[in-house]
Amino acid sequence: MPQMSPMWWSFLMISTIILLTIMNSMIYFNIINLKPNKNKITMTSKNWKW
Repeated sequence: MPQMSPMWWSFLMISTIILLTIMNSMIYFNIINLKPNKNKITMTSKNWKW
């Protein structure tokens, strides 16, 4: 198995941070708009394949 380069590690860390930020902002946005857009939230959660 080849040794991972620092470039790959930094890319992995950055992509993970970006993904977490996007997910957190989406969750936060859904919580704020819980009452007006109930259908939108259920559709969003259905689209995610956990």
